[in-house]
Amino acid sequence: MHPEQSKSTRSKVSAPGARQEHPEQGGCTWSKARAPGARWVHPEQGGCTRSNVNTPKPGRVRSGAKSTEEGLQNVDNLVGQYHHCCVWWIAPWQPVLRLFHPDTLRPVLLASAFVAPKDKLFYGFLKPWLGDGLLLSHGRKWARHRRLLTPAFHPDTLKSYVGIFNRSTEIMHAKWWREAAGAPVVLDVFEPLALLTLDTLQKCIFSHDSHCQERPSKYIAAILELSALVVRRQQRLLHHPDWLYRLSADGRRFARACAAVHGFTAAVVQHRRRELERLGHQAWLEGHQGRSMDFIDLLLLAKDEDGRDLSDEDISAEADTFMFEGHDTTASGLAWLLYNLACHPHHQERCRQEVRELLKDREVEEIEWEDLSHLPFTTMCIKESLRLHPPVTAVSRRCTKDITLHDSHVIPSGTTCLLSIYGTHHNPSIWPEPQVFDPLRFSPENTQGQSPLAFVPFSAGPR
Repeated sequence: MHPEQSKSTRSKVSAPGARQEHPEQGGCTWSKARAPGARWVHPEQGGCTRSNVNTPKPGRVRSGAKSTEEGLQNVDNLVGQYHHCCVWWIAPWQPVLRLFHPDTLRPVLLASAFVAPKDKLFYGFLKPWLGDGLLLSHGRKWARHRRLLTPAFHPDTLKSYVGIFNRSTEIMHAKWWREAAGAPVVLDVFEPLALLTLDTLQKCIFSHDSHCQERPSKYIAAILELSALVVRRQQRLLHHPDWLYRLSADGRRFARACAAVHGFTAAVVQHRRRELERLGHQAWLEGHQGRSMDFIDLLLLAKDEDGRDLSDEDISAEADTFMFEGHDTTASGLAWLLYNLACHPHHQERCRQEVRELLKDREVEEIEWEDLSHLPFTTMCIKESLRLHPPVTAVSRRCTKDITLHDSHVIPSGTTCLLSIYGTHHNPSIWPEPQVFDPLRFSPENTQGQSPLAFVPFSAGPR
């Protein structure tokens, strides 16, 4: 399963057997690992081959699609053996270049979005749900949307959402207190964290409170169902062809859930558009004085250099994209953070003391925007958890032009690259003892001189 189609993890804070859904297993049974530095030759030069450049005999590695733990171990083995990259044959005619070192990631990740766009092979199943949002669009449309969406992620805009984060978190905490009832209790933390992130996003994107943490919501249930169905479709080869999937029971469920999500989003966007047209821009802005604008507001007001705005369809696609992209990655990252702190109570206690010291003597014990830069050890723990268990374990790119690597070898145009975030974060040539949870890896003295691409929990570059 590709990471940007599903990033779900499950963890019980009290149990060390937490699973990480691993995208790099794919659906293929065997992969052939080839050595770093092997130059691929253009198809016109005789197919996908490699030159003899001091490369050892290719390894043959079981891909382990049945077990996520086995899949992760396979990646660890590949990284330990090849250090920089290897070729993975997902079919006799379909090689994928797997990269897991900053030196090999850099030329691909930092290439122009036109030179290394996202690969449709791994992202296509999301298209009926997310449309042409920022995740799946390409070319000029992607570039235009990225420019228009930039103001929505300005620090001043994000700062205004901190109150929403705190209120949504308080709802979850109140539920946990009721469940504990003063006694120790085992909680599966992923599901309440997913509801927390969905609740928060719905308020920030739509200014809508569905109370989904406290009672069922059809819209939220549809998003969770779509996420699960996309994962399952990737794992079932017979469901890959669109026409066959549409005939299946899962395909019909997917279509119903898509209709529910699209109906909700379209209704909100169309209502806001009518209000904006009725009031006019100036009156609309004056009506928002003293309160923050949500994501839909900002997109409705956005205009490009030619004075053109985004269509209702464009805005709906972006809203659907960020509801999907924002909830699962954040919930997964939080779940693994709580798990790792529970496994290391001395680190957990140090984080607790750091927060208590920060909030000391305050009437209202809430974290504010300015506080985030005053929690150095907690920040190190968050980063180390994201290194050890990245919510997005790989991203893919398809080269539209030749890309030259650091050692002058060339990735030919047309090559699909799978950039392994998990593999890079577990590469022993970059991170000694990579399986150990050690927050001090991210202390200022230990990160000095480190490549910025050694730690890329949510990818890097223009895409």
